[in-house]
Amino acid sequence: MGARPGGHPLASQQAGPAHRCRGAGGAGRAYGRHAGAEGGRVSLRLDGLGLSAGGQAVLHPVTVELPPGLPNVLLGPTGAGKTTLLRLLAGLDRPTEGRIFAEGTEVTGLPPRRRSVAMVYQQFINYPSFTVYENIASPLRVARLPKAEIEARVQEAARLLRLGPYLQRRPLELSGGQQQRTAIARALVKRAALVLMDEPLANLDYKLREELREELPKLFAESGTVFVYATTEPAEALLLGGRVATLSEGRVTQFGMAGEVFRHPADLATARVFSDPPLNEAPARVQGGRVLLAGEVALPVAVSGLPEGPCTIGIRAHQLSLEPLPGAVPLAAEVRVAEVTGSESYVHLDVGGMNWVVLAPGVRRPEPHEAATVWLDPRRCLVFGADGRLAAEAALAEAA
Repeated sequence: MGARPGGHPLASQQAGPAHRCRGAGGAGRAYGRHAGAEGGRVSLRLDGLGLSAGGQAVLHPVTVELPPGLPNVLLGPTGAGKTTLLRLLAGLDRPTEGRIFAEGTEVTGLPPRRRSVAMVYQQFINYPSFTVYENIASPLRVARLPKAEIEARVQEAARLLRLGPYLQRRPLELSGGQQQRTAIARALVKRAALVLMDEPLANLDYKLREELREELPKLFAESGTVFVYATTEPAEALLLGGRVATLSEGRVTQFGMAGEVFRHPADLATARVFSDPPLNEAPARVQGGRVLLAGEVALPVAVSGLPEGPCTIGIRAHQLSLEPLPGAVPLAAEVRVAEVTGSESYVHLDVGGMNWVVLAPGVRRPEPHEAATVWLDPRRCLVFGADGRLAAEAALAEAA
């Protein structure tokens, strides 16, 4: 995900007047053959990239390589380090350690204006005195593209983002969602080598959000752009596909293809990040080659090689059931509250003093304090050792 070489030098801030820059030539010269006026296909590598402040690590060293094409999703809760990493990639902040390479050429110290970068924030930023058309066209005018090319790109972006009827309006005449779409359109038309998006769809309506989750990866795959997208939502990371870097407390805990990381988390921190509702956890212990829950409930989970002693069981909400399942272990529970979300219900339970959540099909309205039984299929359990590392994978991981 590193900072990116390339063409026109519009800074990574997508829209502040303070970031208007000179023409595109400087960036092209800085990167030579690695990026032209349109960015080009450039692979990025982060080598031990980190940031500290006040003697504390804000972002622990990250080493990953990001080729163009598929989305690169940063997944983690608020404060995990996603925005910090995006700002380092954009050149807005300087790392205190590590380097960024583009096609083998170090670009760590390049200022934003010399990087072919576009950035979209959750809180939209637009030029208030410009029309929507001029906002979208602004980076193209900075790059001095022909008028016909500017018109074609603006109209295509407007079509994709449903902005056609609003092109002659100014931002203050738009809804919040329309303003965010304008900011996204400006990033798209630039065709930068590196596009950074920090929870950009959070303020959009559900239908448009779903459409863009499907369309954005296609656009960037065709252009060869390195596309980095930050989100707090595991479901969004899976829908976007591509690669996922899970972040927890300033550390990248795992990096790989989205489905692989979801089904095979390397450790407890990764499983927690990639679970919504929160991962259901239970303290357990390995004894005599068996995993025992509290109350001496034995789970038939293969734990060969795991030393005897404490461990943690993890299972996601959709993998539990309120109905009997073949081979499942019944556990006594008490209902806390039920949330109906339409065709599904989240049932919150007290299971031996632990707060668990079951995602159940249909409308479920059990009363608080009502007795219940939750069925746990050991084949769907993850077992984490005392060090938090994954010790035993779910036998049915591919169906997770």
